[in-house]
Amino acid sequence: MARYFRSSRSYGRRRDLSRRRIYIIAALLIVGAVIVFVYHPFGKNKEETASSIDETSIYDEVAASIVEQTEPVVEEPEPVPMPEAELVEVIPEATDDSNPKVSELIDEAMELIDAKPSKIIEARDILNDTLLMAMSQQQRTFVKRRLSELADEWLFSRKIFPEDTLCGSYKVESGDQFRRISGRFKVPHEILMEINRIPRAEALRAGDQIKIINGPFHTKVYLSTLTMDLFLQKSFIRSFTVGVGQPGRETPTGLWLVELGGKLISPTWTDPDTGKTYESEDPDYPLGSRWIGLEGVDGPAKGRTGFAFHGWKNSKLMSGGGSRGCIRLHNDDVILLYNVLMPGHSQVVVVE
Repeated sequence: MARYFRSSRSYGRRRDLSRRRIYIIAALLIVGAVIVFVYHPFGKNKEETASSIDETSIYDEVAASIVEQTEPVVEEPEPVPMPEAELVEVIPEATDDSNPKVSELIDEAMELIDAKPSKIIEARDILNDTLLMAMSQQQRTFVKRRLSELADEWLFSRKIFPEDTLCGSYKVESGDQFRRISGRFKVPHEILMEINRIPRAEALRAGDQIKIINGPFHTKVYLSTLTMDLFLQKSFIRSFTVGVGQPGRETPTGLWLVELGGKLISPTWTDPDTGKTYESEDPDYPLGSRWIGLEGVDGPAKGRTGFAFHGWKNSKLMSGGGSRGCIRLHNDDVILLYNVLMPGHSQVVVVE
């Protein structure tokens, strides 16, 4: 009885194994048929197959849109505009004699400034237009000085002149930040905070009325006179004394663009000639308080990198060439430049 019981159990096991093999084979056949049907859609023409692919693509697009709606929105940087070949007009050469027409316009502008109330914006525009005319060096110096003084009133203050197209008022909306506002108006957030007397970016509140500047700012460097002019769009703002490249390492002429990510505060710098590394606290640190990287985009400057505006501690070396091609400024001047030049938008024209 015991022996018969064992043989019956062995027979049952063999029968179960046979059934399992049949099930496995059947499952494999079904899977194979499904694969063949999917990859070889018998009975479907090309149009039907393409339709099914399109439906899948549509599904993918819908799924992607759902992901976009559920995931946090990441702001893309604003596209960098293609620079114009020449932004700031060429200033005519100085004449030996005063230009009577310029003298007449200067008198007209001065009357507007002295009027009650003062018509500063109209006077600014008249004086700015004279810079495109031939005039004596004495006249040009006077016009630039008056324009700089006016800029302290209409630009570098909180006051807004209703007729001014270069500055205006902006109501802060919910979710606004200084960096977003600055990108919209193409000026750095530093200058917006400065003119609005706002010490911290976090202090910006929805509903606030702030002064904005319609940028961008640009500069023009004159190697022969070691000077640089700052413009807001095409309106003259201020002149600076600069230092440029030494013989054999001249500052390249042409058109430059302020480099994206190129604005730095007292960065660590390694001298390419000696290999010595300088930190900002070193007594002989050569870069001053700011570094504004430049990217060459036209003329002899095209494709050139590694050049920049930067500060300088030794004022004696500002009056002549001495850099490796960079443009040096006094520290106070380079801080102002840092606060107004917008990466990707502000252009720098270097001429002889």
